[in-house]
Amino acid sequence: MAEILITGANGQLGNELRRAGFGGSFNVRYTDADQLDITDKDAVTSFLAENKVDYIINCAAYTAVDNAEDNIEAAYNVNSDAPRILAEAAFDSGALLIHVSTDYVFNGTGPRPYSESDYPDPLGIYGKSKLAGERAIEKSGCDFVIIRTAWLYSEFGNNFVKTILKYSAERENLNVVFDQTGTPTYAADLADLIIKIVDGMESGSYSREEHCGLYHYTNEGVCSWFDFAREIVKLSGRSTCKVSPVTSEMYPVKAPRPAYSVLDKSKTREKFGVEIPYWRESLKKCINRLTAITN
Repeated sequence: MAEILITGANGQLGNELRRAGFGGSFNVRYTDADQLDITDKDAVTSFLAENKVDYIINCAAYTAVDNAEDNIEAAYNVNSDAPRILAEAAFDSGALLIHVSTDYVFNGTGPRPYSESDYPDPLGIYGKSKLAGERAIEKSGCDFVIIRTAWLYSEFGNNFVKTILKYSAERENLNVVFDQTGTPTYAADLADLIIKIVDGMESGSYSREEHCGLYHYTNEGVCSWFDFAREIVKLSGRSTCKVSPVTSEMYPVKAPRPAYSVLDKSKTREKFGVEIPYWRESLKKCINRLTAITN
């Protein structure tokens, strides 16, 4: 039976992986910082050796984009040092590392969706620390799959969808920026891709030689944060709340954001043979689940 280590298991993606499950061919160890400090090299090395881990799925990340500007060391510890430690341990043990990165490695000035071969140029500490993590993994020599994603949401934790649902229930008007464009990602869909990759690697349908590398994954389609918020309110049935578009200048934040961070997913579709859901379809599923939980 193959052994899987999931780090950051109490976050959005970790919870979706837990809910979806990996089937009887795997023994999955779900960990968070309390169970395994992934910034401690000795702890990681010992854990992998003791449990004979075959796959590492790193869902842990420092994602507080604005706070990262004032907490540089903390952001780099989780987003750069920890992936390096996991990658070096994976190289020594022979485990496959699956690591989640971000669209914020790009500066957002591109005229078309970003491909995996486009030059990264992050604007803020969050993006820079995530890019440093990618580079450390690539340098380690381990077998890896890095998946860049964007605008992640789910029924778990704090995210844009849950925030808009909360505010739309409390307010008659919401102002949301319209000049930042990307694509939302339902964490359940990303979890399905990761499970498919692990299943394929274990069964031999995929190979480390052909399928390791850097990939992009979000849902299909393009929208602004304003479009996203308006659709959330619409699907929730809260017609009394009006969502209005505003510029980013009207809501200044500490960390700069890419104005355009749509990711090209052609390589992911081709290599793994996946059909990627449209963002509105996945959003509807999430809101239906949240409604069921609330009721």
